Amino acid sequence: MCGIAGYFSFNQSFEKSELEKITNTMPHRGPDAAGFFLNKNQTCGLGHRRLSIIDLSSAANQPMMSHNNRFAMVFNGEIFNYQEIAVQLQNKFLQKNNQHLQFKTHSDSEVILEAFSFWGNEFVEKLNGMFTIVIYDKTEHQLFVFRDRLGVKPLYYFFENGLFVFGSELKAVSNFSLIKSKLKINAEAVNQYLHIGYITEPMSIYSQIHKFPAGAFAELKHNDFQIKYYWKAEEKILEKPVTDFSEAKNQLQNLLLQSVKYRMISDVPFGTFLSGGIDSSLITALAQQNSSSPINTFSIGFKEATHNESAYAKQVSTHLETNHHEFIVSEKDVFDLIPKIAFAYDEPYADSSALPTMLVSKLAKQYVTMTLSGDGGDELMHGYGMYNWAKRLNNPAVKAFRKPTSQLLQLLSSKYKRIADVLNYEDENLIHGHIFSQEQYLFSRAEIKNLVKKEWQSDFDFQYHFNTKRKLSAAEKQALFDIKYYLKDDLLVKVDRASMQFSLETRTPFLDFNVVEYCLNIDENLKNKNGIQKYLLKEILYDFVPKKNFNRPKWGFSVPLAKWLKNDLRYLIDEFLSVEKINEAGLVEYKMVEELKNKYLHQPQFSHYYNRIWALIQLHNWYFNR
Repeated sequence: MCGIAGYFSFNQSFEKSELEKITNTMPHRGPDAAGFFLNKNQTCGLGHRRLSIIDLSSAANQPMMSHNNRFAMVFNGEIFNYQEIAVQLQNKFLQKNNQHLQFKTHSDSEVILEAFSFWGNEFVEKLNGMFTIVIYDKTEHQLFVFRDRLGVKPLYYFFENGLFVFGSELKAVSNFSLIKSKLKINAEAVNQYLHIGYITEPMSIYSQIHKFPAGAFAELKHNDFQIKYYWKAEEKILEKPVTDFSEAKNQLQNLLLQSVKYRMISDVPFGTFLSGGIDSSLITALAQQNSSSPINTFSIGFKEATHNESAYAKQVSTHLETNHHEFIVSEKDVFDLIPKIAFAYDEPYADSSALPTMLVSKLAKQYVTMTLSGDGGDELMHGYGMYNWAKRLNNPAVKAFRKPTSQLLQLLSSKYKRIADVLNYEDENLIHGHIFSQEQYLFSRAEIKNLVKKEWQSDFDFQYHFNTKRKLSAAEKQALFDIKYYLKDDLLVKVDRASMQFSLETRTPFLDFNVVEYCLNIDENLKNKNGIQKYLLKEILYDFVPKKNFNRPKWGFSVPLAKWLKNDLRYLIDEFLSVEKINEAGLVEYKMVEELKNKYLHQPQFSHYYNRIWALIQLHNWYFNR
């Protein structure tokens, strides 16, 4: 796991100091080594910050040169099947050249580079892992860029007038000298952020900087830049799903076990994040089954008992006999991390679960350098309440009477006002984003039109077009939407920035592409059976941990933000949502912000507006600290 940065130009050269500057904006991503490559005329520069996980020797440092000295590479991530690829590559190399390919390291980096050198762009389809890879061809003066299928590892880029600048974090790209003075806030991104709390690929908060798409690769040659896709989730959906319970259970368990085994390959100590929920407990159980000694597990709990779920994680760890580390923290420990959000995420980001994720990452780093997480289980196995809402809103009777029902419910308590907000959508083509937005208590499109200043208003279109071989249900469409947007641009961003802020690598076994493709083709009645969400996944888990350990409502990795903003964090409202700050930033109408604050702070029926408040705080926190 690392941080990469660099530039490539068809007609401009730059000093090494420029490359060093942008690469060194991310020392947290790679504290173990820094390396730089420049071609002869300095029209290409590749920078690397290394967090050593596999092959800790300096021989595995990057940038790395291919054996034939033609290609230079920087790479962020891990390739979990690199050993199999190495054997395949050696056999093919022997057949073609009548001699053996001798590897100089036992790193996945060297295997990647030699695989590209041998197979070209097609090599990416052999990779099982999380990665962004940039390779420079010295002979042809070309650049090649690759990103993993699910978008686990990030890459930002700028391309204009033949200049391509890239980085693992937005701050690397935005600090490039020729770019910094050109940056303008992206109005579409601001509007979208207020609706869903994050900014989706390919946009960033700046109009000139983009997120490189997941499942894609690009070639830069002859003053041309083309992005092509090698994997899309919707293309992996088959005509007929798996409907047999025993078949699905056995196959999914085998795929998950193989995925966990792959992700346990490491030359440094590792552990798992264990919340005590279904997903993290299953990953932990499979990891422990594959280990001859107790694995490390990590959980956090709050001293304030009303928000302490660490006892559930402890029960699971005791049953599995892991080496459990339970961190009981205070609310102040969380509050101290709030100033770091703007720096860590680089753009407005409203998911408050970033705070406990940052905290558990910081504490886990005291013991390990790599962790496994349960991210992806909810999207693949229909674990969110959003999927129930997708079903309800697809009901003809609900469609017919939703408007008058919404108006009636608006007169009642906070609970019913939230339901009213979900029922009150404008356009059925935008239903997936609306469901997510209102489940997260964020701004509807109608509210945004009144909130955002006229000069910053912009339409935002991130609807999903479901061109699949079989007709999907409303819940399946919502889940596919979440895989494309919420999982990739919110949850994976959260974990990447939170863990790498403390130089900790996090791997996601649920997002092995073999697991994802299989889950996309499991009948939804095995995912949600008789009202039991994630039914199939739970049945696999209960073979390892007793069912009684999970007889409780789904909680999630959250914090009591609604309470905090009215008490200990009230100062954030006063600081970032003051009339002076709102008017100085000039993004939203203060009159609407004032009305929102008054409702939230003084009218209990609007207590669910806390996430709207938090989103506005983080927008202005970013604006004044960018």
